[in-house]
Amino acid sequence: MARYDALLIVSFGGPEKPEDVMPFLENVVRGRGVPRERLLEVEAHYQGLGGVSPINQQCRDLIEALRPEVDLPIYWGNRNWQPFLRDTMREMAADGVTRAAAFITAAYSSYSSCRQYLDDIARARAEVPGAPEIVRLRHYYDHPGFIAAMTDHTREALARLPEEHRDGARLVFTAHSIPTSMAASAGPSGGAYEAQLRTAAGLVAGDRPWDLVWQSRSGPPQVPWLEPDVCDHLTALHAAGTRAAVLVPIGFVSDHMEVVYDLDTEAAGVARDLGMHLTRAATAGTHPRFVSMVGELLDEPEPEPCPALCCPAPRPRP
Repeated sequence: MARYDALLIVSFGGPEKPEDVMPFLENVVRGRGVPRERLLEVEAHYQGLGGVSPINQQCRDLIEALRPEVDLPIYWGNRNWQPFLRDTMREMAADGVTRAAAFITAAYSSYSSCRQYLDDIARARAEVPGAPEIVRLRHYYDHPGFIAAMTDHTREALARLPEEHRDGARLVFTAHSIPTSMAASAGPSGGAYEAQLRTAAGLVAGDRPWDLVWQSRSGPPQVPWLEPDVCDHLTALHAAGTRAAVLVPIGFVSDHMEVVYDLDTEAAGVARDLGMHLTRAATAGTHPRFVSMVGELLDEPEPEPCPALCCPAPRPRP
């Protein structure tokens, strides 16, 4: 049985006031050669919604919900914004933590949703003398707690549609698009990102018809990314006669800008222009079964570490 003396929540991070937005975005894209024009475009999305991402507050809410469930001190560190992982690692070392379990707020295997987090944890540990050992809890895309939370939220979203459109509504599961080369190398044998998402979506959908589509593409047009895009797919569904749909952000466990802008603003606008009835399911957030899942993961046998070559970093383009 695994034994830990703390729980570390590891998340992406997000700005909490307008002046944070551009420094945050620069942290996210550092070393990736993203054009300044693209950063300014994304900054406008944040500023249009007050310059605040909901993700940090959702982490705080999750931590508070976990306190009655987890008999361990809980720490929180982000990859891209305060509280940064290196600062949290210093706090843990000062508190005498020697071995902590890490719950990463990303459920799937890929470079950006797993390996990059592990690399950032390793980097933060290397910067802090006496940093604790960190054991990442396993991927939980198919855990009954995550599936139950998303199933409940999907039912609630269906119930918000006009009654006459509920039976014929299409479930449209969304996840962050990534380059096809990254998707192909995800997991020990490749292809794990899309396969895991399809598994989760199928468990949530049950007998209802569903699709898996992609959102939030940020790469140059000459690089192939996973398709179809959610907005293009809604247009195609409407052309084929679908008049109602539920967006289910199965690829995310908490709201952040790529949910509240790309789905609640952009995709919702497309549906409105088409005359399509559209609702969006909530992310897992602080659903009681999702919260209890974290405690269940802590009680499981310690997971095997990822193989060294699992989910490799993408090669820079020449």
